[in-house]
Amino acid sequence: MNRFHGTAHSERVAARVGMWLGIAFGICFVTGLVSHAVQHPPAWFLWPSRPVNLYRVTQGLHVISGIAAIPLLLAKLWSVYPKLFERPVVRSLPHAVERASILVLSGAAFFQLVTGLFNVAQNYPWTFFFPAVHYALAWVAAGSILVHLAVKLPVIRRALSRDTTGEDTEHGRAGLSRRGFLRTTWLATGSAVLATAGATVPLLRDVSVLSWRTSNGSQGVPVNRTAVSAGVIEAARAEGWRLEVVAGDRTRRFSLAELGALPQTTAELPIACVEGWSQSATWTGVAVTDLLRAVGVEPGAELAVSSLERSGLWARSTVPGEHTTDPLTLLALRLNGEVLNLDHGYPCRIIAPNRPGVLQTKWVGRLEVR
Repeated sequence: MNRFHGTAHSERVAARVGMWLGIAFGICFVTGLVSHAVQHPPAWFLWPSRPVNLYRVTQGLHVISGIAAIPLLLAKLWSVYPKLFERPVVRSLPHAVERASILVLSGAAFFQLVTGLFNVAQNYPWTFFFPAVHYALAWVAAGSILVHLAVKLPVIRRALSRDTTGEDTEHGRAGLSRRGFLRTTWLATGSAVLATAGATVPLLRDVSVLSWRTSNGSQGVPVNRTAVSAGVIEAARAEGWRLEVVAGDRTRRFSLAELGALPQTTAELPIACVEGWSQSATWTGVAVTDLLRAVGVEPGAELAVSSLERSGLWARSTVPGEHTTDPLTLLALRLNGEVLNLDHGYPCRIIAPNRPGVLQTKWVGRLEVR
């Protein structure tokens, strides 16, 4: 007797949905590792400055594949839920391993997807540090998927390779057919992606009704952290503000007027946030290559950036040599033809190609050549 009790609960359905869920999880996992390595680079890791939209694409795929995984995960669980009521609960050691892997996988997957959605909305109803926990649980989820695949591989191969002619009616039960269930799953997944992908795909912005960021922000670019929340308004507006550039035992200080008198470079570059949204904009300022030469340093040196913000998590960042040699890495003074406003980093900010938004430090007060 078939252990499932309807066409929507067949092994064929479970294998097909599981295959697409595995692809979504795989894309999400790999792109998540990329984002983590860009933000916390190990010694061996090199992230290029070109193409300028690469991080925009990888992080957009990370969030979109995570959103696609939600309806796929629900469909997968629906297709296999009758197995939860099979008796005996444990029949053998491989069966125990299978059940344990499902428990760990389900828990880790739900945690990753739900907290990921809260992160996209910048809502954190918990006390733990989201990036670290999200990264650690990603490995747990990936490991449990591999264990589950190893245990279930014979079943998966059988389900995907056998002739299923007549499977839709073999049980003689009412409800969605196998094909109907799969089509509904694809439709729900496609709708979820279409409704949200506009956050990172400009062509879809007019149809993505749930897109969480648009070009309607200040100066045409969304803002995650305002000058008020960063507590920098007084320091940024101070008449005595100077950009301090330290190169070894030499220190040079630039006023805003002096920065404006240096050669200016204009480039169209995206802000690509870890939450998955991105927005292209026109930035104007001093190329870091020109600024380094102005203090007697050849481009290619690593640059430590310090913000006027004192307590923020991303108040400091490092611009690697790969980016300090790129002429599109700017100390930006203007945005979309206007002087930077406070929320976008006035008096100056870093904007570099192919970097996460959290590393595009705002309200810059100090640069140190390393």
